[in-house]
Amino acid sequence: MWVFLVIGIVLILLGLVWTLQGFNVIGGSAMSGSSLWATVGPIVLLVGVVLIVVGIVRGRRSGAR
Repeated sequence: MWVFLVIGIVLILLGLVWTLQGFNVIGGSAMSGSSLWATVGPIVLLVGVVLIVVGIVRGRRSGAR
């Protein structure tokens, strides 16, 4: 359960940084202003959210036993 939460948090942070770089909010990188990272970032962020939800649901199920 906690593995999903940790990986989910890391993916959310990475996705957020990549999204902000893709939209050129965070500058100073080759990724800044790139539409590729403006697309990949939110996808990675969403995967992170899904992993956190899966971790929470699994934790509740295993705690109910």
